[in-house]
Amino acid sequence: MAKVAWIGLGVMGYPMAGHIRKKGGHDLTVYNRNGAKAEAWVKEYGGNTAPTPADAAKDADFVFCCVGNDNDLREVTLSAKGAFNTVRKGAVFIDNTTASANIARELYAAAKAKGFDFLDAPVSGGQAGAQNGALTVMTGGDQAPFDRALPVINDYARMVTLIGPSGAGQLTKMVNQAIVAVTVQGVSEGLAFAQKAGLDIPKVMETIGKGAAQSWQMDNRWKTMNEGKFDFGFAVDWMRKDLGIIMDEAKRNGASLPIAQIVDGYYAEVQKMGGNRWDTSSLIARLNKK
Repeated sequence: MAKVAWIGLGVMGYPMAGHIRKKGGHDLTVYNRNGAKAEAWVKEYGGNTAPTPADAAKDADFVFCCVGNDNDLREVTLSAKGAFNTVRKGAVFIDNTTASANIARELYAAAKAKGFDFLDAPVSGGQAGAQNGALTVMTGGDQAPFDRALPVINDYARMVTLIGPSGAGQLTKMVNQAIVAVTVQGVSEGLAFAQKAGLDIPKVMETIGKGAAQSWQMDNRWKTMNEGKFDFGFAVDWMRKDLGIIMDEAKRNGASLPIAQIVDGYYAEVQKMGGNRWDTSSLIARLNKK
């Protein structure tokens, strides 16, 4: 049983930390900006709360983090009350935030300078994957700390891969999000076309789902998309954040992402429709608006 700290109990972090406690049986201390949520987590799973990230990380073997963006990440790591002030030498800091490759490399270097290790380990699988302990984890960093952290990461994951050096995890998540965004638009257009054509939607989708059009997005979202229900899964606001990170990185590395950029504009339209917290399958709503 390891001593583990968890920073950030949002939609993803709350159940992920729960799996480490319940499945792994580890000694867990949690920190959340909203202290009431941390108290609720402890009431559900046991363990302890901490008043700051630094207090949570002190003496932990593994420190996990899942927050909103680069700025949030700097706040919980490098600020006066940040975890990097107290992470012990030889520990491993695992960041599950979807953030930039730049911040991953920055924190990797800062951790090395202080004598501990850092892994950027963003996840895919959405809220359902987090709740079911079935996330895909794409990791950047060094082999030895990855091997040490793997048994704990496996408590909330079904697939964990060390992709490459620091930043490779975040870059892989960018690949994932670009493909997801473009795929959702494709499913939206096909489904909207089928609706206009007056076809039997269940028959159509179940049939083409066994052919070359099959995708996770279609299999898991066509029914709610067809019903105009968008309260399940990853929010539009967060997808736009991720697409912004991707576009910034593409400017640096020279990648051309014309369709992803167009889809980002479509998500902006969904936001203007009031769909900030709708899930990403809501792209079909802009096709069907009167």
